[in-house]
Amino acid sequence: MANSPQARKRARQAEKRRQHNAAMRSMVRTYLKKVNAAIASGDQGAAQEAYKTATSVLDKATRKGKFHANKAARHKSRLNAKIKAMSAA
Repeated sequence: MANSPQARKRARQAEKRRQHNAAMRSMVRTYLKKVNAAIASGDQGAAQEAYKTATSVLDKATRKGKFHANKAARHKSRLNAKIKAMSAA
């Protein structure tokens, strides 16, 4: 347990930051699931719109350091490939 006032404050800050980071990660995952759901439904227009929103959210989280840039790029690339494959099929 934190004993000094400084340590107590750092513990409070760490908990607040942890909760914010968890919320941001959860939000990104939710938007990625929405894109996958739109792809599964077969509606390319809805999938494209969901992808656009998810990309924005993912990029914002990446800028804030919640995800590595390569992880974000990998997600975007794979989702975009799935959406493009819908028109070919």
